[in-house]
Amino acid sequence: MLRTSLKPRVEKVDELVKVFKVALEVAKRVKDCKCELDGLLAGFNGAYIEPGPSGALTRGKIDVLPTGRNFYAVNPMAIPTPAAWKVGIETAEKLIRHYLERHGRYPETVGQVLWSIDGYKADGEQLAQILYLLGTRPVWAPDGSVRGIEVIPLEELERPRIDVVVRISGILRDTLPNYIYLIDDAVSKVVALDEPPEMNFVRKHYLERLEELKKLGVGREEEARCRVWCSPPGTYGTGVNYAVEASAWRSGEDLAKVWVQWSCYMYTRNSFGKPSPEALIMSLKTVDLVTRNHISDEHDPFNCCCYFAYHGGFYNTVKNLTGREVEVVVVDTRDVSFTDVRTIKNEIERIVRAKLLNPAWIERMKRHGYRGASEFSRKILHLYGWSATTNMVADWVFDEIAKTYVLDDEMRQWFEQNNVWALEEIARRLIEAAERGLWKTSAELLKRLKEAYAEIEGVLEETMVGVGESEIQGGTIRLISPDEVEVWKKKLSEVERAWKRVK
Repeated sequence: MLRTSLKPRVEKVDELVKVFKVALEVAKRVKDCKCELDGLLAGFNGAYIEPGPSGALTRGKIDVLPTGRNFYAVNPMAIPTPAAWKVGIETAEKLIRHYLERHGRYPETVGQVLWSIDGYKADGEQLAQILYLLGTRPVWAPDGSVRGIEVIPLEELERPRIDVVVRISGILRDTLPNYIYLIDDAVSKVVALDEPPEMNFVRKHYLERLEELKKLGVGREEEARCRVWCSPPGTYGTGVNYAVEASAWRSGEDLAKVWVQWSCYMYTRNSFGKPSPEALIMSLKTVDLVTRNHISDEHDPFNCCCYFAYHGGFYNTVKNLTGREVEVVVVDTRDVSFTDVRTIKNEIERIVRAKLLNPAWIERMKRHGYRGASEFSRKILHLYGWSATTNMVADWVFDEIAKTYVLDDEMRQWFEQNNVWALEEIARRLIEAAERGLWKTSAELLKRLKEAYAEIEGVLEETMVGVGESEIQGGTIRLISPDEVEVWKKKLSEVERAWKRVK
């Protein structure tokens, strides 16, 4: 009895000792951070500098200390790390719970937007999430490298194996090909299992696609098994941002076909960029939820056009292909001790309140003059991109953007003094959002906005006097379809055929 009662206390003491040992190791490494100057001088002299890893201390990477070494970005063979694996399990379970609570069933397929930042800053947390959804796990060698994948038995998993469709970035494809190999290995093992279809959605979809592809005469086992997709080798992006920014679309289906055209290249251990639009479209038909990990507010979904082009474009494609309302979320891992799953609508409004409509942030940006105005314009353009691809930007958001940036006299004067072209872009995108039906506002507010736009044009025309013919649009927002541009129409023709055959 005595030994049994003491056991929990002993375990707690052991854990406490481990924590103290780690704390002492961190203290020693911080104390050793004296070699920056020595390393700099050694570099100037062409001498050897000891190598060391880089990464985020906030994610527990104490091995980046001491600083001052010749750091390398990442060891691809050690991804995902055991710590990242724990985060991957937690976030995968939260994704499944998020869907279960709203729909009363398991998602059959989770669409994943996977970028190289997952490897460089998060040690493979999203890769771990994907592997765990499939019902597999990494096998680590004693030196910390990942030597393979093993299947988690259903008795241990206690849920079905969830299928995935992974749209990777071109940078991940080029710099972290081990991601492709690990996912391909995991899928290959799972589709070979003799399990009921209701407990193995991966095998279920594999067999269904294999049969469909054979009927169409366009595929074989590899196409049916492929779960990783990207643009052709040597290219980057999804093309959706170009279509949105050029106003070269008339419907969500136009943007969906552009996304498929740029994304329909399969990546497996044996094929590296083989086109197969039919196989991709088939994969998309079973997607119930589309997600991306958000690991740091150093960047936000309005920072770059790639956020709405990849993530919003993925959602838009599934929605237009299936006619279903699918879930679109972001997995927040900024604080790994408090991970969260948020809808894109809530994420958009979080960033809008934190930045675009935050007076303190606005004033800070204004200090940067021309560059600050450009930042306003760029973020609002990307906000519009999210609206074009998801239609999840609330009317009140556009109302407040218009009032804050275009209809406020003091703000308009600031733009005219610093960067009137940025103001023109903001006003034009707001008008385009209204004309496309993405923003429903009062007739009075829209009238004021158009009057302000006319005044902005006048300022631009005065600015352009003496520098040649003006390129200003003249108050008309020109919307075009990809069908109206011969080269685009030709490039989309194969996707059009695949879309009709598979849909």
